[in-house]
Amino acid sequence: MRVSDGMSALVLVIGPGHTLRQAARLMAARGCGAAVVLDADGAGYGILTERDVLLALAAGKDPDVEIAADHLTRDLVFADPEWPLDVAADAMLRGGFRHLVVTDGGAVAGILSMRDVVRCWNRQRVSA
Repeated sequence: MRVSDGMSALVLVIGPGHTLRQAARLMAARGCGAAVVLDADGAGYGILTERDVLLALAAGKDPDVEIAADHLTRDLVFADPEWPLDVAADAMLRGGFRHLVVTDGGAVAGILSMRDVVRCWNRQRVSA
């Protein structure tokens, strides 16, 4: 199985100026644990995860004041849709993160979560 078999092509994209509360509401409404943050002014892509929001709240940050740009991860590992799922899972385990942004030709094509990987492997095991 490949990354393209498990990734979600529906990606929540927010701007760096979104507050943490806005980001959390959008993630909750979409039922996703991460948002791709696109800074069109040159910083490129980042990712804001539910863990980032949780850590900010635990540190006493105000979710109505704090913005995504100050809590996201910028040094992303991008996955290719053709990567085997085990390569993507290895990248997540090595990096200690649960989401990979999938790019195709430099554009965001999807997002792959560790849950997506497990779902694919389980589906494959059940159908074998």
